[in-house]
Amino acid sequence: MDTFKGKVALVTGGSSGLGAATALHFASEGAKVVIAARRSEQSESVLRQIEALGSEGLYVQTDVSRSADVQVMVDAALARFGRIDCAVNNAGVTGPVRTPVASVEEEQWDSLMNVNLKGVWLCMKYEIQAMLNHGSGTIVNVASIYGYKPSDIGHAPYSASKFGVIGLTKSAAVDYAQSGLRVNAVAPGFTRSEMVNPEAPGAAEVYKALTARYSAMNRLGEAEETAKAICWLCSDAASFVNGAVLAVDGGDTSRIY
Repeated sequence: MDTFKGKVALVTGGSSGLGAATALHFASEGAKVVIAARRSEQSESVLRQIEALGSEGLYVQTDVSRSADVQVMVDAALARFGRIDCAVNNAGVTGPVRTPVASVEEEQWDSLMNVNLKGVWLCMKYEIQAMLNHGSGTIVNVASIYGYKPSDIGHAPYSASKFGVIGLTKSAAVDYAQSGLRVNAVAPGFTRSEMVNPEAPGAAEVYKALTARYSAMNRLGEAEETAKAICWLCSDAASFVNGAVLAVDGGDTSRIY
C-alpha cells in the first residue's frame, strides 16, 4: 500500500520495539523514514530493514534530552528529504520501578523527565517549525495508560511524565490546529518490547498478573498493533482527529472488573 507515498516520517526511539515497528510500518506504506535514537548498531539494523522494503531511510544518532541533538536531527531530515510530514515522538525510559515517591532520587527524577517529557517538547519545538514551513504535518506522541491513571507498580516519575505528555499534546493540538498541523497521542498498555519482556528470567509470572489486571483481552499487546494505530493517526483517514489520546491497551480503560 502507498498511504504515505512521497511523505517523510521521523521516529524517535526507532532502534527497537514500538519505534522500530512504527518505522517499518511507515516504510511498508511508502514513506521515507528517519530514525532517531542513541544506539547505532540497532538503528542500522532497522535501517537495512527499511531499505529491504524498498524505501529510503536515514539514521541520526540523537539524545532527545539535548536541544543541540534534536536540532541536528531535524536539520538532517530536512537536508536529506526536504521536509517532515509525520513525526512520532516515542523515545522514552522507564525509570525507577517499585519505588515509592519519597524514595525516588532527584537524579532519577531529572533523568527520566529530561527524556520522557522535556524530550517530547524539544522534538515538537523543532518538528513544528519544520512543518509550519510547508504548511502541514502530523505529530503523534507516545504516552501510556499511566498517562491518565496512577501507576500501582511504583514508578511515579514515569506516570507523571506521561501525564505531562498528554497535557503537552492537547495544548499543542490547540496551538496549531489552524496552521495545518495535527497533534495526537497514543496510550499503549503493556506491550511486548525490551521494557516489557515476558521471556526475561523470572518475568513470566509478573506479566501474567499484569495482563490479567490491565488487559481485558488478557494478553500483552504487540508493537505492530500500536504502530498501526500511530500510522492511522498520521494518515489522511484521521484528518479531523486532533488533540486525541488513543488508548491501545486491550480494553484496560473500559473494563469494570
